[in-house]
Amino acid sequence: MRFDLDTYREILDTITRNKSRSLLTGFGVFWGVFMLVALMGGGQGLKEMLQNNFVGFATNSAMVWAQPTTKAYKGFSKGRQWSMEYQDVGRLRRYMPELDVVTPVLFHGSASAVVGDRRSSATVRGTAADYRKIEAPKLRYGRYLNDMDIAKRRKVCVIGKKVYTDLFPGGGDPCGQKLRIDSVYYTVVGVDYSTSGINFGGEGGQKVILPITLMQQAYNLGNNVHMIALTGKPGVQISDITPRIRSIIARAHLIDPGDEQGVMMFNTEAMFKVMDNLFIGVNFMIWLVGLGTLFAGAIGVSNIMMVTVRERTTEIGIRRAIGATPRMILSQIVSESMILTAVAGMSGILVAVGILSMVELGMTTDGILSAHFQVNFWIAVFAVFIISILGVLAGLPPAWRAMSIKPVDAMRDE
Repeated sequence: MRFDLDTYREILDTITRNKSRSLLTGFGVFWGVFMLVALMGGGQGLKEMLQNNFVGFATNSAMVWAQPTTKAYKGFSKGRQWSMEYQDVGRLRRYMPELDVVTPVLFHGSASAVVGDRRSSATVRGTAADYRKIEAPKLRYGRYLNDMDIAKRRKVCVIGKKVYTDLFPGGGDPCGQKLRIDSVYYTVVGVDYSTSGINFGGEGGQKVILPITLMQQAYNLGNNVHMIALTGKPGVQISDITPRIRSIIARAHLIDPGDEQGVMMFNTEAMFKVMDNLFIGVNFMIWLVGLGTLFAGAIGVSNIMMVTVRERTTEIGIRRAIGATPRMILSQIVSESMILTAVAGMSGILVAVGILSMVELGMTTDGILSAHFQVNFWIAVFAVFIISILGVLAGLPPAWRAMSIKPVDAMRDE
């Protein structure tokens, strides 16, 4: 379809003469596009905020710890207290070839970390070097614990963000400085800024991580293990092997293998699946609401354009009488519909992007953006494509009606 400059001037003049109707025509499309873009951006930001709570945590991991039994087994009554042992780590490594990492963890609970006259509340945790494969550290300074720290029981530690800011308010690299916990001095070798929403043994920013062998000795924990963290090999789903993991540990401690509360397991893989399925449903609802509003706006455009054509019956009849072809009439009506739809749709996109940008500014802390609330570029392109298609479709019915007007009938109506 070809349009010359005079045709577009005539279209713009028509739109200008009917300002109120033009605004009403475009509002439905504007609102539909605005809803689609705003909801998509908001959904993306919400998903990213939730994912940030679990960033760095292995998605195919699980945690195992001991709780009082809830079932009687082999002469033992329910409610029995028990503890896992280092031998349980070896059992899982030996009998579960599907596992990639199996590492013990110790907890001490609340303690005070002291540097000079500064004090910070901390939660002490003892881990091996391979625990970083379970919960990846985000090191601001220094390094994480290594195998030599574990083997030689070095008095070193890695501290969390809150402990660092409380004890070293002036900032800078604290590695090499001494930190005291419960009358024992440790050398800081790293600062971990990871902020995972999955926390065991206390809030992540308050952690002080020690070599597990040193912590075992310093706190007289003997052979006990408070928690075992593990990950599956690629292609292995933890939920498929959970019963076997529980059974291996339970039988070694004379616990019913079916006692899910006695041998407690936290499966992060299942949690991530639930979150993914949740957002699949959320995205479906967003597209359903957004596209539904768009189509409703397009129907409104078509209806109002039909009214416009009916009011311009005489004008169209006169144009036909002086030589205008049906193709010219079709071009004008469809062009009016496309221009109104495109302007309203692009305005909706701009307003939605502007509001999402302000939301991003509100979610920025210390110059760090917590989540991106903007839509994907290709989603915006797709929205523009949908707008164009709807503009053509909305203009076709009134255009066909305009083409069917006969000059004689138009003059008679006048």
